[in-house]
Amino acid sequence: MSPAQRHPTMADVAERAGVSPSTVSRTLRGLTSVSADVRVRVEQAARELNFAVSRQAASLVTGKTGVVAVLVPTLNSWFMGSALSSLGPLLRAAGMELNVYVIPDMAERTSFFEHLPARRNADALLVFGFDLTDEETARLDDLGMPVIYVSQHAKGRPSVYVDDVAGGCKATRHLLNLGHRRIAFVPTAGATGFTFSSRERLLGYRQALTEAGIPLDDELVVTMSVEDKRGLAAGIGALLSLREPPTAVFAEQDELAVAVVHTLRAARIQVPERMSVIGFDDHQIAEWFDLSTVAQSPSDMGRVAGELALKLIDDPEADRTRHVVLPIHLIPRATTAPPAPTGDVVTEAGM
Repeated sequence: MSPAQRHPTMADVAERAGVSPSTVSRTLRGLTSVSADVRVRVEQAARELNFAVSRQAASLVTGKTGVVAVLVPTLNSWFMGSALSSLGPLLRAAGMELNVYVIPDMAERTSFFEHLPARRNADALLVFGFDLTDEETARLDDLGMPVIYVSQHAKGRPSVYVDDVAGGCKATRHLLNLGHRRIAFVPTAGATGFTFSSRERLLGYRQALTEAGIPLDDELVVTMSVEDKRGLAAGIGALLSLREPPTAVFAEQDELAVAVVHTLRAARIQVPERMSVIGFDDHQIAEWFDLSTVAQSPSDMGRVAGELALKLIDDPEADRTRHVVLPIHLIPRATTAPPAPTGDVVTEAGM
């Protein structure tokens, strides 16, 4: 039976182009190790035979699946949406597919690490924002593929992240430079994943206060949740009822910072006249609310992590301990200002 009478195979394309099947696979997967002349011949032969790449066939020839897997705690977040929106097109342009594993709870997490479905089904794994146990990390080390940690620093393993400690310092120093000396830090309650970033931002907050000679006060660290309006009000009430209440709040995420601003204003406490508020991320909502923040780019993080994964897949000799630290910067907006003079309480009613 001739190729025209059956589904064409990679061997048919190789025979017509005068190359090996592995060269056909590399060419049609977009790898750069193929010369321009060979690429033209292979692509022409594939068009003439109406050949489409089979992932399974390519895997048999090359030992590669053409798939990059991603392990995420949730898809319901601005950060993950932004990161995956840049990662997906990058991988498609390289002839790769994206497979996403979502493990939002302990049952799913236990099942994933017990069965490791990414094994033999992907060429690399990107792990977004998880604090893994030593046992879980060891399981991933045994996958036999590049594992890139994203939005966290994994010692001795490829990682792409921002310096959350430096970011926490930047936010706190901004408030200190405005004259604030009582500054609260608000971590997120019940956040799925990304607790690594939360701890690092708290460390940066404490580091900046210590550098300024200001004693640390655990009463100024109050956990709150965007989803819990009553809890937000209670948390703000706890801060305002202190013997020396804060004049500024550093919320670890922009969405939480906006919720804090809303809660303060609902209580007739003016922002920033009575209370300054700063966030972290530069979420779209930060610009809409004119929120001061420390900006990071999850879109850049997804793109750079994808580029690193492709490099490690294509070059087994590439550095597998490389860390890429992406830039962050302070964006001062309308929610931060110098503190009100001592004894001058400013509320909406008094404005």
